[in-house]
Amino acid sequence: MNKHLKIAIIADWMTNYGGAESVISAFHDCFPDAPIYTTLYKPKAMRELGKLKNVKTSILQKIPLVKHQWMLGQMTTAVELFDLDEFDIVLSSCHSISKGVITNPETLHISYCHTPMRYAWESWDLETRIKKFPKITHQYIRKQIDAIRKWDFSASQRVDRYIANSDYIAKKIEEHYHRKADVIYPPVHAERFKPAANPTEDYYLAVGRLIPYKKFDLIAETFNKNGKKVKIVGTGPDLKKIQKMAGPSVEVLGAIENEALAGLYANCKALIFPQIEDAGIVPLEAMAAGRPVIALSQGGSLTSMKEGVTGIFFEKQTVQSLNNAINRFESMQFNPKEIRKHAEQFDITIFKQKIKGYVEKEWNEFQKNKSKLVILLLGDQVK
Repeated sequence: MNKHLKIAIIADWMTNYGGAESVISAFHDCFPDAPIYTTLYKPKAMRELGKLKNVKTSILQKIPLVKHQWMLGQMTTAVELFDLDEFDIVLSSCHSISKGVITNPETLHISYCHTPMRYAWESWDLETRIKKFPKITHQYIRKQIDAIRKWDFSASQRVDRYIANSDYIAKKIEEHYHRKADVIYPPVHAERFKPAANPTEDYYLAVGRLIPYKKFDLIAETFNKNGKKVKIVGTGPDLKKIQKMAGPSVEVLGAIENEALAGLYANCKALIFPQIEDAGIVPLEAMAAGRPVIALSQGGSLTSMKEGVTGIFFEKQTVQSLNNAINRFESMQFNPKEIRKHAEQFDITIFKQKIKGYVEKEWNEFQKNKSKLVILLLGDQVK
């Protein structure tokens, strides 16, 4: 790629570290000279991204104690105020508002879409969030979300090329934005996870942020009923709820260090993954450790897993469906080396290669199309 091209990276907000932030980190590794634009930035919560010197924040950063949850309506304006006219390529990592950045016609905007804005397009997500507020505010919130949905669709049309993080999200992009997307699955740091020589396999494992849609309550209820041992790793708003639900066979560990987590992955019977996830890095971490996954047959897992090779699927988010899958799993055999090999195709080194190759290919195509347009315009003038 031309070294003289000016590239900018843009993110919705950088206030806590998750899957979207790992993608931003990979983007930064691919294009280390590219500044990162974002509405809000909390360096202490950003791991390796907290040490960057070229992060450009919006006007919202100046408001004391502001949280992104409070400012969604203002963020749509804040992202539109970024001046990116000097850049040849803008690469956005988006699950909310960063796709709405305004670029000039000479700039190629590629958006890596983790999901169309859930609370704008998925009623189950909106209703879950609304429950946290007094009923008297619900009608007002719905009106605000209606306005944001209209903005989101309009903003989605500003993007030149979409990358989806799974086949599932590619379909959502087409459904909500009426746009096509190429698929590049998000990265897993496979080197951080290794299969155990002799795994203990005396417990199941569940890992993630303890929030309603991830269905840790379903895990607790299922393992309370079947009496099998499960360890739950993670923190979040539902932590106390899951702790109260946990019977003798359910161990809630809270937050743990990465090295300890790698050990838990390597020695578990299988990872339990009952949520509808856009992509899902956690199953790939388990697979990188050579362990199979028992996952709901929806969402990004359908892209990242291979039935009967890296684990099995179950059909419904019910105790009976999950328990039936666990019983079926226990009669099957899986090859840790084969599972690990499958996970390696999603490794971060491969992800970076794909992103750099995609950006270069689309930039070349973008330039060709501009040249064709100039020729057509000149032809019309001659006529």
